[in-house]
Amino acid sequence: MDKEEKISIIIPAVNEARVIEKTLASTQTGTNVEVIVVDGGSQDDTVAIASGWGAKVLSIPKGRAKQMNFGAATATGEILLFLHADTRLPLGFDAMVRATMVKPNAIAGAFRLQIDSPLSSLRLIEWGVNWRSRLLQMPYGDQAIFLRSSVFHQLGNFPDLPMMEDFELMCQLRRRGRIVILPTSVLTSPRRWLEQGVCQTTIKNQIAVISYLLGVSPKKIAAWYRGKVSG
Repeated sequence: MDKEEKISIIIPAVNEARVIEKTLASTQTGTNVEVIVVDGGSQDDTVAIASGWGAKVLSIPKGRAKQMNFGAATATGEILLFLHADTRLPLGFDAMVRATMVKPNAIAGAFRLQIDSPLSSLRLIEWGVNWRSRLLQMPYGDQAIFLRSSVFHQLGNFPDLPMMEDFELMCQLRRRGRIVILPTSVLTSPRRWLEQGVCQTTIKNQIAVISYLLGVSPKKIAAWYRGKVSG
């Protein structure tokens, strides 16, 4: 029997004490899994909670791409899974990930998206995300993207961008093979939609993607996006 491949789960985090415990709990159902939390300077109990769940905790200045790359550099698994701190993995995720990675031409994978809220407007968001992911093979970071460590490092890791790092990595992967979208969903927090409104958040996300495709620098997109969010 072939040896079971190790999965390294990399979670970038900054001040995620309210949500990270459920995320960490969802990782515990897997076998031959290591969990790496890369903290970007939290001022709350994120680090203590992560340590309490047995995660390997690293610290680096804030920046999601930098944090994920730093975690990947220390990971020992053959497969890397990048997980947002507010997103929970489904039961049996490890078997699904390993089975995906041996499919013909599969270079990467991700899960369907489910948002943890009863709002009907968020059902439409889920539908749109899952349609885009399946048809275009373009999942985003909140869908728990996974791929082989060797492929990730061959591509040069996540590009060091202030945002759109997951989009750019998916574009590179899609040119090299098939990105498989699993029929099972991860469960993510609705907070980013609820804080600014479902319609406003959706429109802003689409403007960011279109701007990036038109060649606007990620730095300018991030300044606009985050400036609007905070003000």
